[in-house]
Amino acid sequence: MSQRTRGRHVDEGEGTDGHTAGTSRLHPTGDQVLHRRTTVSESLRLENQTTPRILIYDYHQDDPRKCTSAKLQKFHLARQLHSLKDIPRSAIVLNPSSNPTLSFQDRTLIERYGLVGLDCSWNLSEEILQNRIKGESRRLPTLLAGNPTNYSIRGRLSTAEALAAALLITGFEKEAQRLLAVFNWGHTFLTLNKEPLEAYLQSSVDEISKQEQEYFPPSVA
Repeated sequence: MSQRTRGRHVDEGEGTDGHTAGTSRLHPTGDQVLHRRTTVSESLRLENQTTPRILIYDYHQDDPRKCTSAKLQKFHLARQLHSLKDIPRSAIVLNPSSNPTLSFQDRTLIERYGLVGLDCSWNLSEEILQNRIKGESRRLPTLLAGNPTNYSIRGRLSTAEALAAALLITGFEKEAQRLLAVFNWGHTFLTLNKEPLEAYLQSSVDEISKQEQEYFPPSVA
């Protein structure tokens, strides 16, 4: 197995107080702008992109002082949905319980209909997110949390991290940077995930599973 960045990952079952786990190996350019190797035609298309709508439905289960979605709304970077019925029919909804995995191929739906984050407690999410939710549900490929609460735990992203990751994977780099800029740990999320994010961005939906296995191999008991 490549020695790149894979040795630093912490499993979901481990504690969140291990801030030294992998911090000395952080990529020095992790908070820089991520680039995608595109053809000329693809680059021109990205330059003419439409800024996507960022929508959030809040289940009000977390401490408001630590709620990342509330901060995004405060800075007018996202709009609150007051009902799940308000989710646009074909919007991409980030749902970790979903089977389809988000990929660059979902970019058009995000451009046209928006990107929706569901803000709920991780402790209660499994039951809640099993319910039928309007829109096109997608799960994010595996990433590490950069937020202080769940630092370096696989998949335990905050709502803001999940939204930013989805934007990066679908080519909305500037929008993702804008979301993360309001958090003092935003660059940490990019540092931890720089290489997998770049790989996911360049992968088709059929290739992402292979990339996940490469960067986040199953833990050995």
